[in-house]
Amino acid sequence: MGEAVGILEVFGLATAFMAADAGCKAADVRLENFDKNKPANADSLPVPLLVCIKFRGSVAAVEAAMEAGIAMAESRTGVVQHYIIPHPTEDTEKMLKLNAFDKN
Repeated sequence: MGEAVGILEVFGLATAFMAADAGCKAADVRLENFDKNKPANADSLPVPLLVCIKFRGSVAAVEAAMEAGIAMAESRTGVVQHYIIPHPTEDTEKMLKLNAFDKN
C-alpha cells in the first residue's frame, strides 16, 4: 500500500490551482495529475468544469493539505466533495493515475 491520498474536487481550473498551491504550502505533500469532469448539468453550476486535485503524502500531511485546499476553494468558487484514503490498495493506485485532461 502506498502513501495516503487526499482527493479534493472543486469548481474550476483556476480554483484548483489556488487550492493545490495552498495545500502544498501548508504541508509536505506532492500533487498527482489533476482530473476534470464536465457533468451533464454543467450549465447550472457556479463554474461548468469540475477539477479533482490529488494530494499525496503521509496521512497527517494530506489532512493538513486538504484543510488548506478546502479553505482556499471555499473562499473562491467552492468545493464539490473531498475524501482522504489513508492506505490505497494497489487497484486504487492504478485508478488514481487516470485523468481526462488529455482527452476532449
